[in-house]
Amino acid sequence: METAPPRSLFDELQSRVSELLRNSPAADIERNMKALLAQTFQRVDLVTRDEFEAQLERLARLQERVDQIEKRLAQGD
Repeated sequence: METAPPRSLFDELQSRVSELLRNSPAADIERNMKALLAQTFQRVDLVTRDEFEAQLERLARLQERVDQIEKRLAQGD
């Protein structure tokens, strides 16, 4: 009959610490903090970096069009 190798001290310690955290108020605090942060981020209307850069590109194109229109208007006067 083969027996499983003994767990290392590190594995045992990690297991016990994980169990303590799961059963402690720390887990509740973590869940509450995540929920609070999610609500806060929704209220401040954050955007991703990709969305921000896309808006910058649109703004640059619009500014270019405005400049062209202003130039044409100035030539017509």
